[in-house]
Amino acid sequence: MRKLKLIWDFRGADALKIAEHHEIHLKDYIKLEKLEPNITGFRAISGFHAIAFMVVTEANMKPVRDALKPHRGQVYTEQHG
Repeated sequence: MRKLKLIWDFRGADALKIAEHHEIHLKDYIKLEKLEPNITGFRAISGFHAIAFMVVTEANMKPVRDALKPHRGQVYTEQHG
């Protein structure tokens, strides 16, 4: 089954801190909903842009998307994250 990476973008001087904190909420949601796979993360794109992300199966994408409102998504590959 295909995996999708749901992404939240944060911009501004505190973008990385906000993305790091947002990942905590994503982990909590995964536990609450008992979702697999349990893959989350955050990353600085530049000094004023950071992302938080979670990986979901294609079957779970629509309910998670509707509940958490990610800014964008892409196909997840194990090699590139």
